[in-house]
Amino acid sequence: MHITVISSLDGLCRQQACQDAAAANPGAAVVLHDLLENGVVLRRISSQSGLVERAETQLEHGCLSCTVRLDLVPTIERLLERWETQAIIGLPPAVSAEAAIGALRRGLSRPVTIDSAVLACAPDTLEDHIWDHHTLFESGFTPVPEDQRTAGEFLIGELSFNDTVLLAEVDLFPADPALRVRGVQLVRELAPHADVAENARLIRPGRHNYHDALSRTVPGSVRIPAPSSTSPFTTVTHRAQRPLHPERFRHALASLAEGCCWLRGRLWIAAAPQCRIAIQGIGPRVWLENTGPWLADQDAGAAPDPLNHVDAHLDWHPEHGDRGSVLAATGEGMDPGEIAQLLSACELTDSEMEAGFAGLTDPFQLDPAPS
Repeated sequence: MHITVISSLDGLCRQQACQDAAAANPGAAVVLHDLLENGVVLRRISSQSGLVERAETQLEHGCLSCTVRLDLVPTIERLLERWETQAIIGLPPAVSAEAAIGALRRGLSRPVTIDSAVLACAPDTLEDHIWDHHTLFESGFTPVPEDQRTAGEFLIGELSFNDTVLLAEVDLFPADPALRVRGVQLVRELAPHADVAENARLIRPGRHNYHDALSRTVPGSVRIPAPSSTSPFTTVTHRAQRPLHPERFRHALASLAEGCCWLRGRLWIAAAPQCRIAIQGIGPRVWLENTGPWLADQDAGAAPDPLNHVDAHLDWHPEHGDRGSVLAATGEGMDPGEIAQLLSACELTDSEMEAGFAGLTDPFQLDPAPS
């Protein structure tokens, strides 16, 4: 079976994208799932002839992951048993394609081919969603109060993992032409690997590579787009070879993140020198995550992680190994000189390097990651 997975932030974009995809692939079964209040999952399956199935299921734990694991996977299994050859999956709003595809790979009794992972997105609203500080629940995109993600966090995750962005034009809310152009430019800057399709007929099947998609979502990884002379958005990247002083970096962080739609990278912080610290900033939110030891600090017999090792080997230093800081900032009007100056000022001086790291305060509380 060949499957196209469509994720979206809202039901209107998903509905239009699935209708468009069904028209472009008339022989495909279309599977839609919606998570309603109180853990009720609404499932609809349609074909070229119309609605084939409509059912509601009560889940004990009404969360997005349970919807995928306990209802989507069995549904696709039943389609396989019916010898369906093509399916379009419209995920519930705010359910990631990564979660769905991972569950299908683990849960199905036989392999399927994921032709494409598609984000259905209204480009004129993208920038506003990235800067919205409300959670998905507060904004009404999901009925799960415990979901603390913002719209921007979901969208950046999908733009990183998915291979295609389908521009969804919701007729109910006509797009402002200037905002639409600006949104498409932002999509191309945030997801340089992705095809941007004006309609479903332009989706190229066979572009999904699961390993490549996962590698783009590894905390701390940096993928840099080619520079564009026409886009107002740019990505500035800077590297620091010495460890960063934790207090100086704490004071510089607000200036580094200011105006960034997306800030990401990995940090070598002197207060936790053996820990690879991932930094992520999406709109108004910025956080640091301890991802475990650097490759250079791992035991010789440790099992290799191929996803993390790609960047480690590319940035290997003869003295420091993969230790070091790499920071990428995407936004409008990014100043490369200012970012370089801010990060360079955080590096330890010669005297600080000679004094060692003992006694440095840890304002970020970067506890060792579990083994």
